[in-house]
Amino acid sequence: MGSKRQLNQMVVVLLLSFTEVLSCVLGEAGDSLSLGSQIGPDKILMEMENDSESANSLLIRTQRVDPLDDFKKYRGGYNITSKHYWSSTIFTGRIGYIIAALWFVGGITFSGFLLVTRICFRRKRKQNERASRSERDFLWPITLGLFFTFIVTVASGVIIGSSSKFHLQARSIKSIIMRTAEEASTTIYNVTEAVAAMQNITELYSGRNGSDLLNSNVESLSIQASNIQAKAESSMHLVNKGINTLEVISIITVTLNMIVVLTLLAARTIKLQNLSSLLIIVCWLSTFLLWAYFGLYFFLYEFSSDTCAALDEYQLNAENSTLSSILPCSERFSADTVLQDVGEEIHDTIDQVNEHILSLRSSFLSEIAYVCNPFSGAPDNYTYQPENCSSNTTKIGDIPQVLKRYACSNSDSETCNQREFISASDYHKVLIYTNSIQNILNVYPGMERLVNCQTVKEAFSEILSDHCKPWKKYAHITWGALACLSTVMVVLDLVWTIEALYENKSHFPDWSIKLHSSSAETSEIDADEMGPAKLKLEGEP
Repeated sequence: MGSKRQLNQMVVVLLLSFTEVLSCVLGEAGDSLSLGSQIGPDKILMEMENDSESANSLLIRTQRVDPLDDFKKYRGGYNITSKHYWSSTIFTGRIGYIIAALWFVGGITFSGFLLVTRICFRRKRKQNERASRSERDFLWPITLGLFFTFIVTVASGVIIGSSSKFHLQARSIKSIIMRTAEEASTTIYNVTEAVAAMQNITELYSGRNGSDLLNSNVESLSIQASNIQAKAESSMHLVNKGINTLEVISIITVTLNMIVVLTLLAARTIKLQNLSSLLIIVCWLSTFLLWAYFGLYFFLYEFSSDTCAALDEYQLNAENSTLSSILPCSERFSADTVLQDVGEEIHDTIDQVNEHILSLRSSFLSEIAYVCNPFSGAPDNYTYQPENCSSNTTKIGDIPQVLKRYACSNSDSETCNQREFISASDYHKVLIYTNSIQNILNVYPGMERLVNCQTVKEAFSEILSDHCKPWKKYAHITWGALACLSTVMVVLDLVWTIEALYENKSHFPDWSIKLHSSSAETSEIDADEMGPAKLKLEGEP
């Protein structure tokens, strides 16, 4: 009878201790996850203004002219939520934007000037101007065109290759951010499901309403998990759309520009003037786009450098970094305290169960195994260490299997067989409670990673080690090659334009030359016809 009483006492501990203690524990766990659930994709690469000394280098780096603030210096640091940060960073590519605008306006002005000149100041050219151009005058623009066309081809290939690799790195970073957000969302969903299940069990078997704090935490965490997933999907959709659009437009523009330049060289060689004039106009437009792309990729290079500098600063000193003001790791002390409380409560509960098992093992139930306590003791701040469990212990979730042989086999009868000390209803409660506690322990590592920002740290580390350097490298190569290509296109456009103007001057206007020749031929014919007639008249008497 003493063994039966001890076994029942252990069951009571499982039913009452888990019911009372874990309601409080799960409420605190909800609070801890409220600290650690703010790591949506818009948090991974985001920072608020921070005046700590460790942020000085990054603050100095981001001090740029802000066109939205009367061209004053922006001093707010790396902050992608600030329109002033974006405007000042985008404005770093102003050289490309300004040259593109001047080239576009200059092209329109020059075209209008030529049109007015051709219409209002047309004059006849002498016939000997047709032969005023030598072969040397024709060869030098072709030679220059061939040389610069070769440079255009090489630069275009470099741009296509480097920009593709730049966008590949951007997609990889996007995937890491998306994966991190999904991991955070999944962890929160798992925890809220376990907490909600435990709360439902408590209400069902204890006849009490659940804790308002616990219910509030469960609801809040569910909303946060949904928000993370929604933000991840919407943000990454926009990022993916932007990456693909920029890549496609850049490659198409550079490729078409290369084709036009090659076609123009062939057209000038075989002297197709009308086609050449049309292609020169297209080259002017593509040069305008290339200068704009140069400014855009220079801005992307500055942004990628800012981002990697912020991540590197965070890796060196997370607590004092410029990112600490918004990431949940800034609340590390509070989160650690909550996790320690959770571990202490579960640790003490399992110790109570093991004390009853010790009493049972000292009697006739020596085959009952101790329950594995995955939490360390007080000196180690109740850290979660499941690897320290020995092989001869059992998990909390396996307790029902241990007690099954001592539970009444007949659920409809209140009379149990010999050595069946636990009623069917109590055994069923133990089964549900222990499974719920095991579910909590299963999600505890993810909760710990989330609260301690380990998920964020691993994402940052992967981006820094595998993607930051090539990301900046290919952005640098792309804007450098675009600067080279745009400059060469300016020279090439001027060469072909001057050559076309000189060509038109030498052949202007074709119809007047033909008319002059026809008049001369007619005069010669009339003179030839009149000569014999005049002789005939003079020979008559």
